[in-house]
Amino acid sequence: MKKIGFLSFGHWSASPQSMVRSGADALLQSIELAVAAEEVGADGAYYRVHHFAQQLASPFPLLAAAGARTSRIELGTAVIDMRYENPLYMAEDAGAADLISGGRLQLGISRGSPEQVVDGFRYFGYNPPEGMSDADMAREHTRGFLEVLKGEGFARPNPRPMFANPPGLLRIEPHAPGLRDRIWWGAGTRATAEWTAEQGLNLMSSTLLTEDTGVPFHQLQAEQIQRFREAWTAAGHDREPRVSVSRSIFPIVNDLDRQLFWQERGSTDQVGRLDGGNARFGRTYAGEPDKLIAELAEDEAIAAADTLLLTVPNQLGVDYNAHVIESVLTHLAPELGWR
Repeated sequence: MKKIGFLSFGHWSASPQSMVRSGADALLQSIELAVAAEEVGADGAYYRVHHFAQQLASPFPLLAAAGARTSRIELGTAVIDMRYENPLYMAEDAGAADLISGGRLQLGISRGSPEQVVDGFRYFGYNPPEGMSDADMAREHTRGFLEVLKGEGFARPNPRPMFANPPGLLRIEPHAPGLRDRIWWGAGTRATAEWTAEQGLNLMSSTLLTEDTGVPFHQLQAEQIQRFREAWTAAGHDREPRVSVSRSIFPIVNDLDRQLFWQERGSTDQVGRLDGGNARFGRTYAGEPDKLIAELAEDEAIAAADTLLLTVPNQLGVDYNAHVIESVLTHLAPELGWR
């Protein structure tokens, strides 16, 4: 395990029990948690993107702000729904945020999960052409995004521009060198993981797989990772890919931890229905550090990945979530081979 970061959905609620009451709270606390995570030694701050919900939705202002407040930690998404994105505008935003951070962006993208509204991407002005599904449209948007990230000129310059142009075709600016190699695809199945490898994208696998073969979640996810690596080798890419997995992990080291998460100590995988098919959801890990070390040592997907993203209960506030991250890094991470 080379890197450990956190993943926040950025929920907010007016509930008296929530430490995050508004969209402003969610955004500002997301930045503060990145700062706190860097201070305790974590490697990454990642944010989920959900539209039409009281959760984080517009990642690039957040990533740019977090990049300006931190100096070392990776900053990323897990994941941006490409059905909603203009590839060229996204490339401009991503390039700017990456340059502000000094080249620390790690962008997770995907087709997206079920959203709060029916076909929400249509409200953003995107309609799949005849014969194309919304998933096809997401991959087409992705193709365009990846193409312009190469930094090659493609747009014919105006012969009478307002400002002088360099010679040749023009590219999207600002260009962020190396960002193309720091794009990840959130894959929910083994087949999608193979497609991810073929595209030369890093693999991001969450606590949910949209298929079920009857084996434990971590074993199915480990098979997904293995297929990804085999497909990557077969594709002949000239760099080493990265693989991340997400987990809910809560070491119980004080009375507040025990009050909040002791009931999760017997958590197991869950099987349900999603988008009309079976889906397998990973368990929550909660308990005393010695117990968790033994359980996590048996998680085959964690062993196969190089990056672990800790899903955090952001509505409990920055201080508590920084405590959870530090507890994992202090009590568990060394036993997982971190650093």
